[in-house]
Amino acid sequence: MIYNDLLSGKKKMAVIGLGYVGLPIALEFAKKISVIGFDIRSDRVDMMKNRVDPSNELSSEDFEGCDIEFTSSIDDLREAAFYVVAVPTPIDEHKNPDLSPVLSATTTVGKVLSEGDYVVYESTVYPGCTEEDCIPLLSEVSGLNFMEQFKVGFSPERINPGDREHTLTRITKVTSGCDAESAEEIAKTYELVITAGVHRASSIKVAEAAKIIENTQRDINIAFMNELSMIFDKMDINTFEVLEAAGTKWNFLKFFPGLVGGHCIGVDPYYLTYKAARFGHHAQIINAGRGINDGMGAYVARQVTLKLSSTYSNLKDCRVLVMGATFKENVSDIRNSKVADVITELKEFGVQVDVVDPHASPQEIKEEYKFELAPAINGPYHGIVVAVNHKEYLEMDEAYFRSIAHDGAVFADLKGIFRDRINSFNYWSL
Repeated sequence: MIYNDLLSGKKKMAVIGLGYVGLPIALEFAKKISVIGFDIRSDRVDMMKNRVDPSNELSSEDFEGCDIEFTSSIDDLREAAFYVVAVPTPIDEHKNPDLSPVLSATTTVGKVLSEGDYVVYESTVYPGCTEEDCIPLLSEVSGLNFMEQFKVGFSPERINPGDREHTLTRITKVTSGCDAESAEEIAKTYELVITAGVHRASSIKVAEAAKIIENTQRDINIAFMNELSMIFDKMDINTFEVLEAAGTKWNFLKFFPGLVGGHCIGVDPYYLTYKAARFGHHAQIINAGRGINDGMGAYVARQVTLKLSSTYSNLKDCRVLVMGATFKENVSDIRNSKVADVITELKEFGVQVDVVDPHASPQEIKEEYKFELAPAINGPYHGIVVAVNHKEYLEMDEAYFRSIAHDGAVFADLKGIFRDRINSFNYWSL
């Protein structure tokens, strides 16, 4: 049995893709069994060999006591027998699923797959993808017969970047396999590291669907909050005060308005709507929520420029500071950051924009979004947009903001964190 062989050291695990999902998985398993960590980028591999996490999520101490070999060589993968695929699943310019990373990883695994091996996918996909897209490719490339010579499972990642409480081992893991034997072997393997326990899903499709609706549910709820914010803004009611009052009821769901980006919530619903359309169903609620959330960057920019126009006669003379460029607070990840939409739209109105972020890489920002981070805050500004609630910003007070702004400047506090602390600005929040 593969579980016993891994535990005894007869066989090794390989984790394909060492990003914010794959690296924590590889390191946790490496404390219990022998692991090969594979990534196609040799520069990232070199960093990990030196105990540096390229995603800035883990410390050097997290690498200690781990039986792991980092590599970018496919040949090194031949030593493994249990493969975990943890690569991104983005969308293309048409907002359709882009399976090229997961299919490329599948091809890589297929080239080294041997009889008796297991392959477990963690990448978020639509229901049916593992069995309809990945397994046939594994068989084609390897020349092996599915079920008879290799087995496959699906165990969706649930890592929350930047969250130091709900870490990998503390989140219940959903697992599944292609038959009863593989389902149990895969579940037992994950139980080696998941202290929160394992939920055995009845099938691969159920596990795929469970993951895809987690983020879709959050997306829809946040879209509802964003629409409420637009409505209450017209009524001159503060949305966060409304939510604070409504939240006193025990069964009120506590979601908040904001920019929805990143590689999960802003992407995963499109995988579900794509698959639903293949079955002839138009997902009305999901698509409506996506429409609202995708438009929030432009909406924020329009509100800021309206506020600027009420005080200053020429927008082209206005300088605005945008604080934060990552997709969420206290992380370095800039993928699908909706702050970029705010910046683009402000520039369309002719506003001069400075962007700062203590966590984002200036090089990555320039490559991905074609604008540069300012080396330092250089006021005075006519407007300040606190777009991301980095911990560094929470310590700032009104006196500091006054020191870098013109009198009567606009202060856009997207998440309402300064709601009761700003009095001398033209204040606005979602």
